[in-house]
Amino acid sequence: MNMFKDKKAVYYTLGCKLNFAETSTVGAELKSQGVRTARKGEIADICVINTCSVTEVADSKCRQAIHRLVRNHPGAIVVVTGCYAQLKPEQVSAMEGVDLVLGSNEKGQIVEAIAERLLMMPEERKLAAHEHRTVKTADIRNFMPSCSCGDRTRYFLKVQDGCDYYCTYCTIPFARGRSRNGSIEMLVSQAQEAASAGAKEIVITGVNIGDFGKSTGESFLDLLKALDTVEGIERYRISSIEPNLLTDEVLQFCAQSRAFMPHFHIPLQSGSDEVLRLMRRKYDTALFRSKVERVLELMPDAFIGVDTIVGTRGETEELFKDAYEYMASLPVAQYHVFPYSERPGTKALEIPHKVRPEEKKERSQKILDLSESITHAFYNRYIGKVRPVLLEHSKSKRTMHGFTDNYIRVEITLPEGVSSDMVDNTIVNVCLGEWNEEGTALKGEVL
Repeated sequence: MNMFKDKKAVYYTLGCKLNFAETSTVGAELKSQGVRTARKGEIADICVINTCSVTEVADSKCRQAIHRLVRNHPGAIVVVTGCYAQLKPEQVSAMEGVDLVLGSNEKGQIVEAIAERLLMMPEERKLAAHEHRTVKTADIRNFMPSCSCGDRTRYFLKVQDGCDYYCTYCTIPFARGRSRNGSIEMLVSQAQEAASAGAKEIVITGVNIGDFGKSTGESFLDLLKALDTVEGIERYRISSIEPNLLTDEVLQFCAQSRAFMPHFHIPLQSGSDEVLRLMRRKYDTALFRSKVERVLELMPDAFIGVDTIVGTRGETEELFKDAYEYMASLPVAQYHVFPYSERPGTKALEIPHKVRPEEKKERSQKILDLSESITHAFYNRYIGKVRPVLLEHSKSKRTMHGFTDNYIRVEITLPEGVSSDMVDNTIVNVCLGEWNEEGTALKGEVL
């Protein structure tokens, strides 16, 4: 008997691309067992909530999502996993309607855990409710493989999990455990399966992907070389990679590789050396600048996105001014801004000088304005140029979007007689034109 037959599920994910990839993998596993995604307005039999805990706002959103799903899907088996579940299992499991909380080590056991609940009689399930299965951070050892696209065009391949860095502001090492990874053989196999399913682009993701190899004795460079040989995958993008782990060997390989795109996402976190020291980051601004300049030396058209945290403890007005001036001088294409959020148990709480919320907001806006300016300038450089674009799913039959190899968002109006279904997930050469009306993409003409 298949206890999953005719069951309906809803999935809710908060946080990073890694979480979305993991949730998508769980969804694919349940689908293979006969579970379909509940349609709008339907009451689901199963709710899977993959949580984030990077900020207090994230925690709050997790609680709101759990309450909402329990309310909207009465009687459903509710399983909560992810970083918030690992860090606050007692708090989450005590919430009304939650059946089971699975920590980072148990995340790969979601399907089996749901099967256990489906086999229970109503009274048994009631008695077993509010259970949590988590282990201490030091005991998190399992690696949950994930290569999935959900409803997106591009796939996300999880190659690594956990982090050994313990930056003063961050809870991720406590939530996801020590650095660990899948084997190159396994990851290449997953990429091959994605290619067989029609994937053209894969984003390599993880918590600290440059640290790849800790659990298998392999190297990140060897992983990239192996993935580059997978037939059918025409594009790879490397998600966030620490600057101190972005080696010259990796950059040189990407520059001459078959499928790795001129696109990098590098966390800076602060443009002040003093703040970086307080954060316990493993580089300084000089090293960061050298990495950016080396990327552009090898790949002049590269899009470089940068993460930064604003308003951390110890970031005085003078230090922020130094950081801003440094950031304004970097030849990058975009800044992602995250206002600092105090997290229980982190060393940052021991640092004096707390930045007021209104100051954080002002500083964040200043970096956002800078980011908009430099991104606009980057796009403008390519107006009139021809770049390859991967066309993506579109709700419109006549208008499609996609990204160039160097991550410029493009909007294309299809000619008469050509529908989006005909060209979805194909790479075409596009002449880039002026900005669209919303200022979110460049208009393009397919050549």
